[in-house]
Amino acid sequence: MYDIVLTFITAFLMTFFAIPSIISVANKKQLVDLPGERRAHQVSTPSLGGIGIFAGTIFAIILWTPFRYFGDLQYILCAFIVVFLIGAKDDIDPIAANKKFIGQLFAAGILIFFSKIRITSFYGLFGITELPLPFSVVLTFIIIVLIINAFNLIDGINGLSGSIGVLMAITFGTWFFVVDRIELATLSYALAGSVMAFLYYNVTPAKIFMGDTGSLLLGLIASILAINFIEQHQVIARDNIHAFGAPPAVAVGILMLPIYDTFRVFIMRMLKGKSPFSPDRNHIHHLLLNTGLSHMQSTGILIVVNIFFIGIAYKFQNIGTLNLLLLLFAIATLLIIFLYLVLKNKSQKVKKSVI
Repeated sequence: MYDIVLTFITAFLMTFFAIPSIISVANKKQLVDLPGERRAHQVSTPSLGGIGIFAGTIFAIILWTPFRYFGDLQYILCAFIVVFLIGAKDDIDPIAANKKFIGQLFAAGILIFFSKIRITSFYGLFGITELPLPFSVVLTFIIIVLIINAFNLIDGINGLSGSIGVLMAITFGTWFFVVDRIELATLSYALAGSVMAFLYYNVTPAKIFMGDTGSLLLGLIASILAINFIEQHQVIARDNIHAFGAPPAVAVGILMLPIYDTFRVFIMRMLKGKSPFSPDRNHIHHLLLNTGLSHMQSTGILIVVNIFFIGIAYKFQNIGTLNLLLLLFAIATLLIIFLYLVLKNKSQKVKKSVI
């Protein structure tokens, strides 16, 4: 318990005191994110906050992780470094999307083949339990890359990606602690402490953004925690009071906002004949801004919504993996429809006022 608390405090302090120096250097060297058509901010802002998050997380993990329980930590840290270098390069000097994708696949490969982080069971979804090795490897690649990019895509307004990251890390971390996976709890709370310190500087008016350096790291750690959460249910007893029914669906519920928004915008873009990776302003946070809400109001609403989905996943965990997934996505779709109706109503009022 003490190691977890010390990990959180160490990560928080490391990032909290590192970020002011990062802001100063970024402003002097003009390493800033400029306002633009697809940007939600109005002033030039440093975008290297991920460096502080990375430093605080890595330092706390190395200092407090019980290595006797975490033999695969070296490979996980190697994956961290890969996404850190990709993100830092893109924040300073933007790189092509395909190069970022290759780097993400490389990081995922390290986790899959060296750390043995894989999805090995469907828990009865579609009548499938144990997965063949080739299918397991391909599926895990897809999941890791999807979650990495999901956090990258929701990093569009102040506080959102970081707040979702903290919520995710504390939720998974607390569960890993109670099932005695102290090494994963340490990883979770190191990230939570570091990102909470970053959020102090990221609330409106934001002094710094996390950039790709931060969002890619958040996504990578989220994928590690989610996969381990699912797989841990293979080794704990079904009658364990901390065991969940439908673990894959519960993991989706914990990460509902980034996962659903990514699927939604990808599908909308493809229906319009565009590449799923083509940028636009159709993310949920953009839609909330269009209703007239501020950055922090939008972030607050989305955090409450994600907590709501965690509650739904917990409450209905015993209805089966497929049924719970359908329930989660049905509710999310209804909420999006309601948001579009609000926007349509606002648009009609504006037209009437102009007439």
